[in-house]
Amino acid sequence: MNGKQLKNSILQWAIQGKLVPQDPNEEPASELLKRIRAEKTKLIKEKKIKKDKNESIIYRGEDNSYYEKFSDGTVKCIDDEIPFEIPNGWEWCRLGCIIDFSQNKSAKANQITEDSWILDLEDIEKDTGRLLRKKKMSEVLSKSEKHVFHKGDVLYSKLRPYLNKVIVADSDGYCTSEILCFNFGEIYNKYAQMYLMSPFFVEYAMSDAYGVKMPRLGSKQGNSAFIPIPPRKEQERIVTIYEKIMPSLSLYGFKQEQLDDLNGIIKNKLKKSILLDAIQGKLVPQDPNDVPPSVLLDEIQIEKQKLVQEGKLKKKDVVESTIFKGDDNKYYEKIGEELIYIDDILPFEIPSSWSWNRLGSLANLRIGKTPVRGESTYWNNGIYNWVSISDMIDYGIVKNTKEKISQIAKDTIMGSIIPKGTLIMSFKLTVGRTSILGIDAFHNEAIVSITPFYDKYNYLRDYLFYILPLISNCGESKDAIKGKTLNSKSLTKLYIPLPPLEEQRRITSMLSALYDKIKN
Repeated sequence: MNGKQLKNSILQWAIQGKLVPQDPNEEPASELLKRIRAEKTKLIKEKKIKKDKNESIIYRGEDNSYYEKFSDGTVKCIDDEIPFEIPNGWEWCRLGCIIDFSQNKSAKANQITEDSWILDLEDIEKDTGRLLRKKKMSEVLSKSEKHVFHKGDVLYSKLRPYLNKVIVADSDGYCTSEILCFNFGEIYNKYAQMYLMSPFFVEYAMSDAYGVKMPRLGSKQGNSAFIPIPPRKEQERIVTIYEKIMPSLSLYGFKQEQLDDLNGIIKNKLKKSILLDAIQGKLVPQDPNDVPPSVLLDEIQIEKQKLVQEGKLKKKDVVESTIFKGDDNKYYEKIGEELIYIDDILPFEIPSSWSWNRLGSLANLRIGKTPVRGESTYWNNGIYNWVSISDMIDYGIVKNTKEKISQIAKDTIMGSIIPKGTLIMSFKLTVGRTSILGIDAFHNEAIVSITPFYDKYNYLRDYLFYILPLISNCGESKDAIKGKTLNSKSLTKLYIPLPPLEEQRRITSMLSALYDKIKN
């Protein structure tokens, strides 16, 4: 449980009467609500406020069920609406019977003095109820109309309720219209703040919020919310206990974040260490009875020639590269008639039963494309999956995409679709993220699909799936605006340490098991 989850649990316990013990000798909340109603009646008679047509009283009948009586005299059972049980001495009430989401006093800019406190949303820290800063009218560029608040008012942001921006004003001031100003009267303002920040109210506010990118809680929905009212003295005890434990909660949250960061670092380092062992032949033992990689390389060469003859592969795209150890026990690479010394380039030693190979010699690489964004016919009525890096899952399967492209885009730009089961890897910005396509799809130009030339049982695909995130970050790369990037030439040149087929299978099986343990 992280700090936020613990804090939310405590807020929930508080509004359910589970944070402090009840005292049967205290004045019940029903008396407090009577005084609130009497005060409202008085203000209505004095024409200071208007009569609320939706005014109601919630009570428990002799049958132990909850009922709601409205101002027109109608009564209905609301057992199925009550969100949770509350202790004896507490009462349920509609929030609109205490405050009004639709009524906030406003002031025009020319009515506000230059040294007045002006509160904006960014001045409130999310989730904490803490004021980050105070600024004066003279510091504000926007001279729009503001809501008026007074010391002791509860200030609630109706914009994006999940941010939980709620404070109690410590002096008079003015605020943006997205902040509502509530005088809770006899309800302790700090208890009201806790209620508005509780998971119960946040979930309710978000369930009824309108707007997708910038959700807001509407007035009708806010007024209809249920609020559990404890006796006044219990409200004060709840707040006192909460404020005492808040410093410990903050420290716990900070320490938990540190622990999570440390765990993340340790897991990443552990994964990297395991991968290094894997690609150096140290993760699983070698078996002298395994068929050597030279047999696989022969099959690959046969398959490449076949693809060239069928016109499915251009001869110029066939990388004829052979890496071997010379009589001097040093590594050389033969490309056509050219012989190159590469012993000082290869990053580490591999077992004698393995071989070094270029990625372009082992697999066909296909870089994706992005249809022109401004051409609507490429994106409207999309029917073909189109993968971007954000759709990819580290060491996972791509099952859906955020965007799709049209038949026109496929026919004029993209060509043949990449089949389900293909290995893909990002090689720009987020370098080395690998996934397996769980669907037929196209992908963008920051992703390369990797199809081994010969891979009867997907052993090579799965081996590359695990090792390429590490290998790709050891290749030739150059700085990009937001990070590293590889290009088509450097991709084909990546050095791949190749074990025998059966050892590839053992390595991927071991990596899969170890990664599952690290994840858990």
